[in-house]
Amino acid sequence: MLEPSQNDQLPPIPGKRYFGIGEVSELCGVRPHVLRYWEQEFPELTPAKRTGNRRYYQRQDVILIRQIRSLLYEQGFTISGARQRLGGEAGRQDADRTAQLVRQMRQELEEVLAILKT
Repeated sequence: MLEPSQNDQLPPIPGKRYFGIGEVSELCGVRPHVLRYWEQEFPELTPAKRTGNRRYYQRQDVILIRQIRSLLYEQGFTISGARQRLGGEAGRQDADRTAQLVRQMRQELEEVLAILKT
């Protein structure tokens, strides 16, 4: 098992669609019980559950787990601080996407207006 301070030595994420909890544990350097606990604490972390309540994580889940791990183990955040930080980042990304969408819609509307004026 990897130590929490060895984030730069985590293995690359394979190009698979789904990962079991054991694989994610190895890829992220945290034990399976920690992953199950984080699922309760971080609403963004929701692996698919299949037969027998087995968890199947996707690539974005593995990336999120690595972010959570970094916030907690390397940057010294508490669980609630890490939760707020992740929520803030998601909010900023949503705001950026919304602003980009508004700019694109405005440009398209200006083009339509130019066509209507001719």
